[in-house]
Amino acid sequence: MHPRLERLQSLTRRHFLGRGSLGLGALALAEISGSWVEAGPSDGVSSGPSTAASGNPLTPKAPHFAPKAKRVIYLHMSGAPPHLDLLDYKPELVKHDGKDCPEEYIRGKRFAFTSGVPKLLGTRQNFRRVGRAGIWMSDAIRPLHAVADEVTVILSMTTDEFNHAPAELLLFTGFARQGRPSFGSWVCYGLGSESQNLPGFIVLISSGSQPSGGQSCWGSGFLPSVFQGVQCRSKGEPVLYLTDPPGLDRTTRRLGLDALRDLNTLQHQELGHPETATRIAQYELAFRMQLAASEAMDISREPAKVLEAYGAVPGAGTFANNCLLARRLAERGVRFIQLFDWGWDFHGTGPNEDIRDGLIRKGTVTAKAVAALIQDLKARGMLEETLVIWGGEFGRTPFREGRTSQSALLGRDHYPDCFSLMLCGGGIKAGYVHGASDDLGFRVARDKVHVHDLQATLLHCLGLDHTRLTFRFQGRDYRLTDVHGQVVREILA
Repeated sequence: MHPRLERLQSLTRRHFLGRGSLGLGALALAEISGSWVEAGPSDGVSSGPSTAASGNPLTPKAPHFAPKAKRVIYLHMSGAPPHLDLLDYKPELVKHDGKDCPEEYIRGKRFAFTSGVPKLLGTRQNFRRVGRAGIWMSDAIRPLHAVADEVTVILSMTTDEFNHAPAELLLFTGFARQGRPSFGSWVCYGLGSESQNLPGFIVLISSGSQPSGGQSCWGSGFLPSVFQGVQCRSKGEPVLYLTDPPGLDRTTRRLGLDALRDLNTLQHQELGHPETATRIAQYELAFRMQLAASEAMDISREPAKVLEAYGAVPGAGTFANNCLLARRLAERGVRFIQLFDWGWDFHGTGPNEDIRDGLIRKGTVTAKAVAALIQDLKARGMLEETLVIWGGEFGRTPFREGRTSQSALLGRDHYPDCFSLMLCGGGIKAGYVHGASDDLGFRVARDKVHVHDLQATLLHCLGLDHTRLTFRFQGRDYRLTDVHGQVVREILA
């Protein structure tokens, strides 16, 4: 920064009161208030939990009311799973397979890759009713049949966006453009973290690609950056550059961090910037993580039968490994664990995107790990306090994707109007189906759930009122659900 700009940054009201006229302003303020107080942050005044400089911003905070869940494991299938081939069975769509799509469903609508009059596409997957509630699930996710009595399936989800990046941003930040805090950041801002040796918000990625929404899906936006997600690697060193460089032992590193802490504390006392408090907390966390992270991320410590249940292989960077890591991180008090798995964009443009064999290959491996995670959490007595979510950013069309309409492969286009999501654990009903789409899967027929309603409901399970979890930025209070969203009480246990 230019020296002149740096000096101007220091000339705040706090600077004036503290140093103007040899500090008489500060004396006057103390006399008026009747006590000496340390001023709070000069920007981002919060109407929710504060980020006081005197302590760790991630120190556990009291929720608004008694929660059912203490932590979240969000399993995001990036690319949007074809729900009509997995969870939302449509016999009428199968009956009319290959017929022209009725005009009433496509008139005036835009689709990502389809124009003209597409052909209806019934599922090629075998469906069956499973569990005591008789939930419809396809054989492409057969391992999930074993946990049907633990989950709620929402068949009436809807979103406002039909392209991947905006839809993921809306789902995870409440806004379809970059710049807002992510879901996990809001949760850590509201509740802090139960783990003081690991980040409160950890992100794991599999299948070789980040989500289309990029790092904004776990960014802190205008919240202090201490609340952003930390991306860890399930293969190799968990966090790059975490270990001490050659020639620097732990004692020397501690001395250096002590000096940095003292300097940063002086700066925070002078300027009160929340990012200074973040810097102090993150340096200290990194020091503690040097021992804790390596132990937490080492799945080779798990028994062979546990590795087999997940399909995990030590040293790999797979979704199965990440599901097992999610359980290990949850055990160690990490508040929000977010898994992204790419490869669910089933347009039918290649064999892996075909909703027949391609979906079975992808779905079976993934479902095995998810089922193992749910069963593992339950066996350890953790499921009741762990909120698990599985789903994508939108749905897929009930008709064939336009580019592949003449292909031997079958695929579906993006579709925001209705899709399916699966939840279980902390505060969620077990063995329940909520809402429905119409007979052909084009519209929500009953109990519509907007993504803002989902956000409000998940926060409620954590003991947070979405209308009260706010942060003052640029003159107004912001929240994850922004201007609307209702708790879906029907799915609550």
